Amino acid sequence: MDVVGILCVVAAVLALGFWVWDTPLRMKNQEQAGLLGAGGRTLLVIAHPDDEAMFFAPTVLGLARLGHRVSLLCFSAGNYYNQGEIRKKELLQSCDVLGIPPSSVMIIDNRDFPDDPGVQWDTERVASVLLQHIEANGINLVIIPREEGGGHNNHSALYAAVRSLHSEGKFPKGCAVLTLQSVNVLRKYLSLLDLPLSLLQTQDVLFVLTGEEVAQAKSAMSCHRSQLLWFRRLYVLFSRYMRINSLHFL
Repeated sequence: MDVVGILCVVAAVLALGFWVWDTPLRMKNQEQAGLLGAGGRTLLVIAHPDDEAMFFAPTVLGLARLGHRVSLLCFSAGNYYNQGEIRKKELLQSCDVLGIPPSSVMIIDNRDFPDDPGVQWDTERVASVLLQHIEANGINLVIIPREEGGGHNNHSALYAAVRSLHSEGKFPKGCAVLTLQSVNVLRKYLSLLDLPLSLLQTQDVLFVLTGEEVAQAKSAMSCHRSQLLWFRRLYVLFSRYMRINSLHFL
């Protein structure tokens, strides 16, 4: 492909990006659109501090546009390298940037859920804690990590627990679950250039950030100073998850 052809492709991608930015999200049908209507109570469930910014910033900011009240439940303090107290403070700062107040953030810091990729958390215990939190706070939409958890057992345990609750019909009536959709490694680092593929891919909900919101997402990630090693800085620059979230309903 010659230079002119490449420039045309890039221009088309950018034009498509600006078109999608005019709409907060794309949804499959009107019933699902109703679930994401204004006034909803959404719970983002993560395993470690920084997951909310690294993977879910488009969802959190997109839901804020729709008038949702977003709260966060983090199942560990991220103490794998004995930085738990630092990381809890960083999480609160990041959530504040994303529009989640400290009163809506709960961090579980106990030995039942250690931050350790080699430890598989007890699914029933995770499910019990999660269900209690959902019922106590009147949650009607739960957001969880993708099924394989990015290769991390702690993330996978969250999906397994939610899947178990869902299959057994234990969620309160009217409570829906959205799970983050995975992409391959190549697409993961295409940034906004992945947008055409995201639009063609089957999904229930698609959030795409505006330029201003991308800056907000990066600012949230920058709060996690203890985690900003060189490869995470590259992640912030190139990962589609900092700009695009595709999700499926369970």
